[in-house]
Amino acid sequence: MADTKILSEKPIDINELKVELEKIKKRDKELNFRATRTEEYIQSFAALKNSPKLYKEIDDLKVPRLKDQHIAKIIDILPTTLEDLRMVLKAYPITVNNENLKKIADTVNKFIAEK
Repeated sequence: MADTKILSEKPIDINELKVELEKIKKRDKELNFRATRTEEYIQSFAALKNSPKLYKEIDDLKVPRLKDQHIAKIIDILPTTLEDLRMVLKAYPITVNNENLKKIADTVNKFIAEK
């Protein structure tokens, strides 16, 4: 088996994963078992077409301590209320004040309304 070398790590949301799987499928003509199962899951749950735009809008809010992995999870789940957003962020050791939570929720709601 070939030695695998990780060049970089970056959290991606489910929509970016869908795009990457499509590139792999085009390159290899067929996906392996795990990738096929992942593709089936993504077909059911990928909701956005333009997730990089939402990522940029949330990132531009400059919320302190909000990292790439948090933004990717927000895009995956698309919480529309403050309570839903709190539940998403509870999985991480991060505290975000109510003002910033409201900004994030408003951004997600605005993006969903445009879609």
